[in-house]
Amino acid sequence: MTKTRSRTVGVMLTLCLLLSTSFAQRFGAPRFGGFGASEIPSDWFAPDAQGEFHFARLVYSGWGGGRRRGGSWATDYPDAEYHFTQGLRRLTSIDSARGGKTFRADDDDLFNYPWLYAVEVGRWDISEEDGERLREYLLRGGFLVVDDFHGTYQWAAFLAGIRKVFPDRPIIEIGEGDPLLHVLYDLDQRSQIPGISYVYSGATYQRDGYKPYWRGIYDDEGRLMVAINFNMDLGDAWEHADTPEYPEKMTALAYRFGINYVIYSMTH
Repeated sequence: MTKTRSRTVGVMLTLCLLLSTSFAQRFGAPRFGGFGASEIPSDWFAPDAQGEFHFARLVYSGWGGGRRRGGSWATDYPDAEYHFTQGLRRLTSIDSARGGKTFRADDDDLFNYPWLYAVEVGRWDISEEDGERLREYLLRGGFLVVDDFHGTYQWAAFLAGIRKVFPDRPIIEIGEGDPLLHVLYDLDQRSQIPGISYVYSGATYQRDGYKPYWRGIYDDEGRLMVAINFNMDLGDAWEHADTPEYPEKMTALAYRFGINYVIYSMTH
């Protein structure tokens, strides 16, 4: 390497360092992958945690794996669980257990937990066997919240999976008068809840998912079994509850929806 080229590379590296330092001072270190478990108190992970509510997350196979702790199903884990359950304990009288639980569809213990969360379902791959198990879980009183998938392509991928759970049940818009939206908080505000990328891009949407939708699948008695948050990212809003740059009003709205989901699942 010539001296001139060496000096040029040195200048470029210095500029990159200065720019990254300036960015970190302005926005904080990029945290698209979450804060990391090291910032969560160790006793939160206690395996014998007791409580009347446990945050349960669905583990699934799917494309786009390899991201943080095993795949797309683990996006925002465990930070979203930690922050959301802290808010649940603070804002309600529900005794929310510390820690979060993860279940595959074929886990018999899943049937002991009425509330189940699945993230990035535009990447999932549900087998026929998993679909049958989830159908049994939901028809026996379970409640599934799906979140963080965006745009036409991911809706099609989600639809392919959920049709193995309920081949014939319609997916409909959740109406303004639905009990879900009024069980504790009156959720008249239907603003799009963005992911953390909003802080850096200014866009509330991802891909071609410009408009937010709250949709659902109901049983024969009109009980909501599957709450579908499409073109939104509640998990990021929970995870980044303490991130100064993320809009507080969006975190507050995500908490209200999440709390209504929990109370609805425990009372219907």
